[in-house]
Amino acid sequence: MHELPQIDSTIRAEIESQVFRQLITHLQKYPEVQNIDLMNLGYFCRNCISKWYRAAAAERGVEINYDQAREIVYGMPYGEYKDRFQEKATPEQIAAFGESEKKASV
Repeated sequence: MHELPQIDSTIRAEIESQVFRQLITHLQKYPEVQNIDLMNLGYFCRNCISKWYRAAAAERGVEINYDQAREIVYGMPYGEYKDRFQEKATPEQIAAFGESEKKASV
């Protein structure tokens, strides 16, 4: 295994911020990727990111409610996103979600 480079904490935060912004842009670009599929494969979804965003803001004294955090992540109000892009989960997706929840809670 290669040794990781030493990175100044400020530069690391800037890199991580840019990566986060790229992830959000990517998820906004591909709304056909359903949250349940993200949960089943990666054990997180856009709503999880919204919760993490809200928690990180609160740790820094910034009050953002859940709907505001979701709008940041989704790029639009959540209700609008649901109406435009969210599909009804299939029985297979729901079954896989049950298994994913078990794995994610370990």
